[in-house]
Formats: sequence, C-alpha cells, structure tokens
Amino acid sequence: METGGSDRGRRLWRDRLVRRRAIAALLAGTAGLAVLGVVLVVLPGVVVDHDLAGASVAAQDRLKAVNDVRTTLLQAVGGMVVLFGAYATWRQLRVSQDGLRATQEGYVTDRFSTAVDQLGSDKLETRIGGLHALWRIAEHSARDREAVISIQAAYLRTHLPWPPAGPDAPAADAPINDVAPLEVRAADAQVALTGLGVLLLQPREQSWVNLSVTDLRRADCDGLWLHEVNLDRSCMEAAGLYHANLTQASLVSVNLRHADLKTAILRRARFALSDLRGARLVETDLRDADFTEADLREANLRKADAGGAVFRRADLRLADLRGSDLSTADLLQARLTGALASENTRWPTGFDHASTGVVVTEDPGPEPPPLLQPPGITTQHPPLRSMA
Repeated sequence: METGGSDRGRRLWRDRLVRRRAIAALLAGTAGLAVLGVVLVVLPGVVVDHDLAGASVAAQDRLKAVNDVRTTLLQAVGGMVVLFGAYATWRQLRVSQDGLRATQEGYVTDRFSTAVDQLGSDKLETRIGGLHALWRIAEHSARDREAVISIQAAYLRTHLPWPPAGPDAPAADAPINDVAPLEVRAADAQVALTGLGVLLLQPREQSWVNLSVTDLRRADCDGLWLHEVNLDRSCMEAAGLYHANLTQASLVSVNLRHADLKTAILRRARFALSDLRGARLVETDLRDADFTEADLREANLRKADAGGAVFRRADLRLADLRGSDLSTADLLQARLTGALASENTRWPTGFDHASTGVVVTEDPGPEPPPLLQPPGITTQHPPLRSMA
C-alpha cells in the first residue's frame, strides 16, 4: 500500500511539472508575440515622431517613413532569427559530435578491454588476435598508443625472459642452430615485437621502451623501428635486424652473435660489453656508436660507416674491415690482430694499422643489391673460431 501511494505521488508530481513547463512555454511565447507586436506596430511611429521633433509633414510621407522603419525592424528581427537558428544548429552539431565521440571512445574502450583479456588466453590464436587488435587500436587512436606500446613491451618481457624459463623454452646454452626462429617457437611474441617496431615509427610522447633481459634469439626485426629501445642484457643471437633502425638504442651486454645488422642504422647506439662475434654489419651506419670493450671477433664490418664510433678496448680480431670508414673512430687499445683491411679502409690520422697485426688484402668490390633477406628459418650459422 505504501509503495502504491508513493508511485502515485511521483506520477502526480511529474504531471504537475510537465503542466508547469507547458504553461511557462505558453506564457513565454505569448510574451514574445506581444513584444514583437509592440516592436512592429507601436515602435515605428514613436521613432518617426521622435525624429520629426514636432515638425509637420504630410500624412502620406509620415506613413512612408513609418513603413520604412517597420521594414528595417523586420529585417533586423529576421537577421536575429537567422543568427539564432545558425547558433542553434551549431550547438546541435557540437552536441552530436560530442555524443559521437563519446560513443567511439566507449567502443574503443570495449575493444581495448576485450583485446587485453585475450592476451591471457591459453590459446595461441586468441593471444595473437588480441595483439593484432591492440595494434589496430594504437594505429587509429593516438591517445591509446602509449598504453599499447607499454603492453606489448611488457608482454615480451614476461613471455620471453632471459635466461629462459618454462619447459617449452630452449635452454640458454642450446646451440643457435638448434633454436627455432621466434616466429615458429613463439608466434605471439613475434607479432608483439613486429607491432612494437611498427608503432614506434609514429610520433610519441614518451621515449624509452623497456625490452631489457628478453630472449630474442632468431627474432625477425628486419626493417623495424627500434629507436631508443632498451635491450640491455638481452639475448639476440642470430636475430635478423636487416635495415632496422636502432638509433640511440641501448644494447649494453647484449648477445648479438651471428646477428644480421646489414644496412642497419645504429647511430649513437650503445653496445658496450656486448658480444657481436660473427655479426654482419655490412654497410651499416655506426656513426657515434659506442662499442667500448665489445667483442667483435669475426664480425663483418665491410663498408661500414664508423665515423665517430668508439672502439676503446674492443676486440676486433679476425674482423672484416675492408672498405670501412674508421677515419674518425676511437681505436684506443683496440685489438686488431688478424683483422682484414683493404686499400679502401680509412684509418684515423696517424694510426699505424700495420703494427696492430691487420692483414691487408684485396677489396671485395661492390656489395650485392640491398634486398630483404629471406627469414632465417633455414639459416645455419657456422661455429665461431673464437669459441675454440
């Protein structure tokens, strides 16, 4: 009984409110018409009489003057109506746009939440679908791009820790030829890495991305943009980094044995204490890079541009330096015994390369066209002499 009484009370209150609003609208409309009538009927005569200041004129002339004033007032009222209509239309458009934007944001939020939930699935194809969904969201929503990049980086760090963990991960000391490419052994991680390297091409508010201490053996990074990425203490043995952009990246103490860095951009990157034995750095941009105490034995640096690069205490024994530009490089205490050089190798002014054990031989000639190499699925890396 009490509930029924309260419902009737609320209905009566709503009915009274509606009636009051209707009456208020009617009174406002009536008042507006009255004001408009005064403006168009009474005001023109008052204006004309005020301008005449008591002077006598013919009735026909006075009537014409009143009609002229009335016409002017009608034009002014019409203009105000047009302006009000334009303003009302603009306001309605803004409201519609705000509503559409809110709807779109809600849709993106739902897609974002669904994609993140998919990353925790036990099914590989579901996780890959979630990563692709996040990738697509980041491409179309600038405000969500940083969050997606952070999620992808965290996904790689947690799913590919170094040293490897889990029964399905290849052992840390497994021969690299026995390790399957990343796209085969962890297809979802390869998708996350590729998406990250593509999204980093676009303008960003933040800089560094943390991929340190990750297992990226035989990862496919060809052509990816990894500018200002922290890869410290990661394992990237035999990774494909052909034509990748690693400008200002940090690769301190990274395992890059047999990595393919041909034509990559490594300007101002840090490779201190890293292992690059057998790595390919043919025609690579090494300007201002830091290779302090790095191991570059048997590395191929043919025709590399190493202007301003630092090789202090680096091990370049058996490295191929034919055609490389080392004219402004820092080679203080670098070991060069058995390294290959040619007449096209450029050394720092006053540097006596003959006394360091460098072997001068013929230049290899022009390099083959810079075409993308096939995936490293079937690549077999020969054992390093420096491992003996």
